[in-house]
Amino acid sequence: MYLGSTDEVADPERANAMTETLEQLQARVHAQKERIPSLYGAIDFDRTPERFTDDPDVKSAMPVEFERQFRGQVLNDPERIERARAYTMLGDNVADAYAALSGQYRIRTLIDMLTTACDQGVDNVDGAPDELIAFICDMESRPDWLDMDLVRKGARLNRNYMAHLTPFAIRGAFIATFMNKYSGMPMALTGALSGESSKGRVNETASFFTTATLPGALERNGQGFKAAAMVRLMHSMVRFNLLTRSKQWDPQVYGIPIPQVDQMPAGTMPAFITAFNIVQKGKRDYFNEHERAIVELCRYQSFLLGLPEDLLPDTPHGIFNTMLTYAATLRDGYDDDTLGELTRSTMKAYRPRDKSIRSRIYNEAEKGFSKVFFTRTFLRGKDKSMARKMGVQPNPVDYALFAGSNLWIMPRLYGHMIAERLPVVNRVADHVLVKRINELLVEYGHAEYTTNPDQYAENA
Repeated sequence: MYLGSTDEVADPERANAMTETLEQLQARVHAQKERIPSLYGAIDFDRTPERFTDDPDVKSAMPVEFERQFRGQVLNDPERIERARAYTMLGDNVADAYAALSGQYRIRTLIDMLTTACDQGVDNVDGAPDELIAFICDMESRPDWLDMDLVRKGARLNRNYMAHLTPFAIRGAFIATFMNKYSGMPMALTGALSGESSKGRVNETASFFTTATLPGALERNGQGFKAAAMVRLMHSMVRFNLLTRSKQWDPQVYGIPIPQVDQMPAGTMPAFITAFNIVQKGKRDYFNEHERAIVELCRYQSFLLGLPEDLLPDTPHGIFNTMLTYAATLRDGYDDDTLGELTRSTMKAYRPRDKSIRSRIYNEAEKGFSKVFFTRTFLRGKDKSMARKMGVQPNPVDYALFAGSNLWIMPRLYGHMIAERLPVVNRVADHVLVKRINELLVEYGHAEYTTNPDQYAENA
């Protein structure tokens, strides 16, 4: 349940997500049809889309190194499978309802009202629709597990990675979302195939996760809180436009666009990596203080993005098993005409703001680093032909750039880790990190978090 800052909880179903039965979850999924008929009226929630598989003979998105050991365990658990099936069809009730107002309001008006509500409070939005009030109420509500002191500590620890590693790795992490046609197709249909659009999406992604680590960013009036609201609206607008404007989107194949479960891998990736390392070693089933802080940051940031609490476990095995269930039930599939083109466009994009020699060197080093980072992190145990198919297989020059970049990254990364443990020095080091992050946010540019509705009509 929630202990919110308002008397009313906007989405009581999400508030009770940790304790609801399977039947209650299924009823919540089916209720979307009546709650938001303009989005979901034509969806048959009794029909399982092609993207979901519980057939052991069908290849899933689960890495090969896990498949032999874990997939059978997942598929032999009926409750686990049916919950996964339900989450495949669950959107974002409050943000979807607000996005559905685009038939009454201009998109720019919806964005402006949400911006004002985040900056000044919903009471200062003239004629605020009930859907906006519910949206803000849902974000202002806080789950009873939340420990904001841990969130603040997690943000401080993550600043080191965002300042030094993320600028080099974000492109590689971004193209990982294009490995599967069922989860990656929404991006391919949003008009993000051009170099400039690809650059913007990569920088927006970097900006969102980087902003969340700044001091106070996830507080009610922080920039991370506001960014989460904008991301939720953008995702809901993608759902609305794909389901109402695009004839290329087939719900019987893809289900609903960007179900909440598809946001879990990106939102909880640091928590998953931490959990995976613990599970792999097998020596304990708990997080130490630093690990707990990173996990709490991921959980709250994902909560602000609208993820149900049931998808945000807090133990190493809980996080590991939740991610395994997602991968084990997502059908494997790749479409080169769409996702391949999007990958190539993303890799070609020139990300820096200027064309100075330093920026050009960085852009080439970052592309090489991203290729190696992608193959080592996201193709673990997989046939490396996937990298060739996507056009991101590293060559000797890329490995040299990766090694050279690490000579710059690692001393700074480990230096700040050491500084974090030293009194007084840690404050100075953190001040340096905050300054660096603010510089990076200027480099990434202003995040728009919008989608172009005309593109869907072109794809129709």
